[in-house]
Amino acid sequence: MGRIVIDTNVWVSRLLIAGSVPARAVDAALARSDVVDSEASVEELADVHSRKKLDRYGSPQDREEFLRRLLQVTTVVPVQSEITVSRDPKGNRLLALALDSGSGCIVSGDDRLLAPNPWRGIEIISPEEFLTNRA
Repeated sequence: MGRIVIDTNVWVSRLLIAGSVPARAVDAALARSDVVDSEASVEELADVHSRKKLDRYGSPQDREEFLRRLLQVTTVVPVQSEITVSRDPKGNRLLALALDSGSGCIVSGDDRLLAPNPWRGIEIISPEEFLTNRA
């Protein structure tokens, strides 16, 4: 199925709500595709996972283990491109990752990122659309 980028908001939903649509989309992507990450996206996810407000969903150790496992099942790709299509710098980083990794799809729950769909031949879809059209 090629390479896929998963947005931080979808990874966080995967961790917090087992069986949710984002969780099922992540699981399907991991089962059928090469899921790619960048150092910046892993750092962003680590930052989000370190937030105290997530303690009610699992211990900091559980979240650290999630990150370790994520790094075992994804491919970290160097990103060279600088994209300025989105008003959101994080969205631009995801677009650059998709472009530089040769990904055909970004799975995101961010409506602002979904707006330029498709972008340079890269499909930008919600977890629901991914499950319906790709899984």
